[in-house]
Amino acid sequence: MNASQGESLHQIVIVGGGAGGLELAVRLGKRLGKKGKARITLIDANRTHLWKPLLHQVAAGTLDSHADEREYFALALSKHFHFRLGRMQGLSREKKEIYLAPTLDEDGNELLPLQAIHYDQLVIALGSQTNDFGTKGAKDNCIMLDSLQAAERFHQKLINCCLRAQSQQQHAGEGRFTVTIIGGGATGVELAAELHMTTKILSSYGLVNFHPEKELKIVIVDASPRLLQMLPERLSDAVAKELRSMAIEIHTNEKVVEVSKEGVAMASGKFIPSGIVVWAAGIKAPDFLHQLDGLETNRLNQLVVKGNLQTTLDPAIFAIGDCCACPQGEGLPNVPPRAQSAHQQATCLADSLCRTLAGKSLKDFVYKDHGSLVSLGNYSTVGSLMGAIASGSVFIEGTLAKWMYWSLHKHHQVAVNGWFHTWLSTWAETIDRVRNPRIKLH
Repeated sequence: MNASQGESLHQIVIVGGGAGGLELAVRLGKRLGKKGKARITLIDANRTHLWKPLLHQVAAGTLDSHADEREYFALALSKHFHFRLGRMQGLSREKKEIYLAPTLDEDGNELLPLQAIHYDQLVIALGSQTNDFGTKGAKDNCIMLDSLQAAERFHQKLINCCLRAQSQQQHAGEGRFTVTIIGGGATGVELAAELHMTTKILSSYGLVNFHPEKELKIVIVDASPRLLQMLPERLSDAVAKELRSMAIEIHTNEKVVEVSKEGVAMASGKFIPSGIVVWAAGIKAPDFLHQLDGLETNRLNQLVVKGNLQTTLDPAIFAIGDCCACPQGEGLPNVPPRAQSAHQQATCLADSLCRTLAGKSLKDFVYKDHGSLVSLGNYSTVGSLMGAIASGSVFIEGTLAKWMYWSLHKHHQVAVNGWFHTWLSTWAETIDRVRNPRIKLH
């Protein structure tokens, strides 16, 4: 296809290569791009894709991110869409153009200039970022676990603290090195369990003076009455019991009012001295989406959409995933910000966009809650299936729950890579687990 042919095609632009955006690009590439019915363009500020629910494993070192990353350029070639590197910074609805900020290289030199990209239909799938709710000191003294770079930075700090503990003799009465996790949702509790497992493994890799139970303390702080507040109480209780068996401290009903270099202060007067503080307490959409060229947003900067995923004020612009506020029906909360939501929205919108090119109407999105699973590393996995939380759900744990959790990631890989590539990569992962250390040590 030459440039003029590409420009004359219907232009569908997707901003954001997370779970929803990338799956949508792959589906549209197969159904429209491959057949020359439309030009599909995916835009992301990063060059590689990593499934976001894996970030806590990258932070703990139990997953080497390079083994699971996928190159956007390579995916674009094989899946019949186009990829553009850049970070969206603006929009002109009148001109039907989005604007990408200049991209800089590692030395601060301009790699790519300001770019303007035309669209006929635009899908915003930018995901979410950590919401610190304006808490004093949080931005400067916490690691916000919402990106691969943040997860890798946390891992380096963890390794360094263990090495320091190996070389330093702790005197009687000295406190343990404390990792405080602010937020008792899925990310917080999964990270806590992975960290406990990681430090035990680290001590077996030659850190002979490092005893995790004596020298490392893991603390979870949450403002809600219990962990996993949005999930069934039975699941929450099972997780809390398992975490306490690992000597992980849990402080619920505690609002954080300040984070300093010394530690975490709470409204109750409690203070937790901390070496590393991770903020995992809430999410919001990127700030620049607030009133983006007049589009309707809520207090979390999410784009407000109709039941068909179309933004309320512009029929040519859609939003999916964590960055959209999607209604479920009168009297019901919006669709929750989960990976399964983004997957379902990508599937629905792929059908809808194909229908519009055929002169048909958009489909309404209907969210189906398939339940929730929480992994506690090698210790346990618990969850509720079928999603009928209001009327009772099927509670699972142990081996079955572990297998279901593992299959969620594989389901995403199949959606992006296809069955054959996923089968090959699964065998490669199995071999790597035998060949490589159980955790990343650098």
